[in-house]
Amino acid sequence: MTGFLGSGKTTLLRQALRQPGMQNTAVLVNEFGKVGLDHHLLQVLKESTILLGGGCVCCSTRDDLVQGLTQLLNRVQRDHVSKVVIETTGLADPAPIVFTVLSHPVLQHHFYVQNVIVTVDAVNGLIHLRHQPESVKQALVADKFIITKTDLAPGEEVDQLNRALQAINPSSEIHKAAYGAIDAAVLFSPAAAIRQRKEATAPGYQEKETHTQDVSSVSITFREPLDWTAFGLWLSMLLHAKGENIMRVKGLLDIGGSGPVVLNGVQHIIHPPEHLEAWPSEERASRLVFIMRSVSPEDILTSLKAFQMAFDVQHNMPVMEVLQ
Repeated sequence: MTGFLGSGKTTLLRQALRQPGMQNTAVLVNEFGKVGLDHHLLQVLKESTILLGGGCVCCSTRDDLVQGLTQLLNRVQRDHVSKVVIETTGLADPAPIVFTVLSHPVLQHHFYVQNVIVTVDAVNGLIHLRHQPESVKQALVADKFIITKTDLAPGEEVDQLNRALQAINPSSEIHKAAYGAIDAAVLFSPAAAIRQRKEATAPGYQEKETHTQDVSSVSITFREPLDWTAFGLWLSMLLHAKGENIMRVKGLLDIGGSGPVVLNGVQHIIHPPEHLEAWPSEERASRLVFIMRSVSPEDILTSLKAFQMAFDVQHNMPVMEVLQ
């Protein structure tokens, strides 16, 4: 759980932890986020990041998180821990947290990242998106947005913020929380693989004001099953070349089975693919959503078409839709 300074993370979490079924939830918080939480499975982290040799910030290991989760493993059986919430500071980048859990030789076998939850202040959220790069970065990697303080902001401003978040990250769910209250099930239920696209940004919202004009989103659809090996090679090469600028990739892929493969990644950190037993709707087409910074949607499609031609699968050419 992340979100810019003052966006209500601790208030939201405090309310959620009081609800039935949350007593077996462990909470790891950074030192500055501990105020206001009283929970028997609370542990404070002093943020410590190790930058790996490649120098990529998204592939840096949170050493404090490794220690915290490793210690927690010893308490899983005794305290019946079933969920862990990691509450970050307001300026934190979520990518190193995801990388740490998915890449650590021990942690990856005991934990998985279900949601990246980003709280956004309804009163100041648009200002943060316009002037704070950290806020935009958090928004780009969100699985779920929780718009907080909706009781303090006019409905018009809440709607405008809603449209702004959709424009930045069209693949994420958006929920609202008045007075810091939200059903804990919203926080802990799996996010949809791809959120159904809503209406385009209304004319009243000027995208240029958010300083995210270098961010674009693209949806790619395939009408026939994909060759999983060929697709995996292409995606691996793409993320290796441009991973730091591909902020988010999510999708449902038809590879010929009874259900789709769920694809979920933050930059070039890809979650282990999840195979579903059945499709969530009647449509069986593969669909991918990329959210990118300083990468042209046309470049993505061109490279994909070239790779398919090399693998002689021109019959299943992708259809691209630029989402913003």
